[in-house]
Amino acid sequence: MSVSLPESIRIAQLPTPVHALQRWNAHTGKTRIYLKRDDLTGVLLSGNKVRKLEFVVKDALNQKADVLITCGGLQSNHARTTASLAARLGLQCHLVLKGTPAGTPTGNYFLDTVLGANMTFITAEQYASANMEIMTEIAEAYRGKGSRAYVIAEGASCALGAFGYAKAIEEIKKQSIDLNVNFDAIICATGSGGTQAGLILGTKLYNYPVPIYGINICDDADYFTKKINDILSSVRGEFLPNFAFTDDDIRIIDGYVGEGYGKARPEELQLLQAFARTEGIALEPVYTGKALYGLMEELKHGRFARMKNILFIHTGGIFGLFPYANQFA
Repeated sequence: MSVSLPESIRIAQLPTPVHALQRWNAHTGKTRIYLKRDDLTGVLLSGNKVRKLEFVVKDALNQKADVLITCGGLQSNHARTTASLAARLGLQCHLVLKGTPAGTPTGNYFLDTVLGANMTFITAEQYASANMEIMTEIAEAYRGKGSRAYVIAEGASCALGAFGYAKAIEEIKKQSIDLNVNFDAIICATGSGGTQAGLILGTKLYNYPVPIYGINICDDADYFTKKINDILSSVRGEFLPNFAFTDDDIRIIDGYVGEGYGKARPEELQLLQAFARTEGIALEPVYTGKALYGLMEELKHGRFARMKNILFIHTGGIFGLFPYANQFA
């Protein structure tokens, strides 16, 4: 099927591999988990973020932007990926980060400094209520100096960014055929909504009717149902007037936020350690690790008992693991 997508740049190393978790599947009963290794997309181990940025940054380049402005937490994978792409393309980068740096920089925040990003730090309250307004003000300041600034939404979770994971469905559909495996569900961590929205979009565009489940790592199901609905509605309004979806397409598995965004409980860290020692793959506790914990709990409770094969998207974020070194110890 030929699908017309918006323009994008080719930066990510694609396709990323899919493989069965041969040893880990001993813990999952009759349901087999396959891992989509989107931690291997390249660009300084950028994970899922680069897929979305391929479309968004192309739009910035088309608009002759020379400064990319975006936001995230202090350890944001998206912010670090944007800084990396900006450096690679010869652009300036300005990050609006939630939190107050303390001590020696580590993880993604350290890489932001290495990559030369300018940074503005704001409180959690400011981030929740006015992060877009703050980025817009910074953009105006750059424009006042003669630069062309382009503001990128949190996580590049917008209509344009959604096409990054729509395109990933084409990849997954082909890999399913190559592996001779029918996936009964695709599961991902949901933190800003863009990845899940894109996967839903892709199932429609590429006629691949596999249900998409997101395990939210912050907020709640109502929040993400609305957020993903808004993104998909924007896709329809801006790009695909005939695109149809319903709220039933937006499946959120709630209940695994734990103590809050970026906060890891001992049982979650124990699972990540067991996974690393079983499969040789390290997950971080904020996104993919928390989602894997949720998936394993749901399997225990029988939610996916009738499913034979589940594809779990490893969205990357390895540098987000390092700030938790003391908790692992």
